[in-house]
Amino acid sequence: ERFRPLIYQMESVVKTSKYMTSVAKTLDIPIVISQQYTKVFGNTLHDCFDDPTDIGSTKYPVFDKKLFSMLTPDVKAHLKLTNDHDHDDENLLTNRTSYLLMGIETHVCVQQTALDLLELGHDVHILVDGVSSQQPLDREIALQRMTQAGAFLTTSQSAAFMLMKSAEHENFKTISKLTVAHMKEENAFNQALLP
Repeated sequence: ERFRPLIYQMESVVKTSKYMTSVAKTLDIPIVISQQYTKVFGNTLHDCFDDPTDIGSTKYPVFDKKLFSMLTPDVKAHLKLTNDHDHDDENLLTNRTSYLLMGIETHVCVQQTALDLLELGHDVHILVDGVSSQQPLDREIALQRMTQAGAFLTTSQSAAFMLMKSAEHENFKTISKLTVAHMKEENAFNQALLP
């Protein structure tokens, strides 16, 4: 809550987070939550999840951190433990190839996480409607820097449909309903693009 009034277009970030956490839950995609120095900055907003009891559950653990990147030793260890692939390699970061990132602050935590993942050779997709900073310029420059480093910029809706790949996906109707509901929500980032 401490950052809520400070972040540029924060309500759009929260709505996008709720949409994407619902998509991930429907598609059984792992979610890793990190919180920057919880004692000072507070917990993840419950509004970011359709079911706030998911936050901190075994399936959606929360990692407190002081490192700006979310790739702390604890998160790396957790990612190994949640490996659902049958690979001999013990390092999950080499077994998974793509990561979707959303959160705040774009120019600090999101950017450093993206750069760390890129350095490890992974595909990184930044949900542009799911990230922001206190200052719009910081957000914009961070998006540019991550793109220059090799990250892909996308929207939450685009990512949701790319995850399904086809209208024949077993969860297509559920994701479509979530998408329609999300599209009815005001998204200030859409307004920012108007001339």
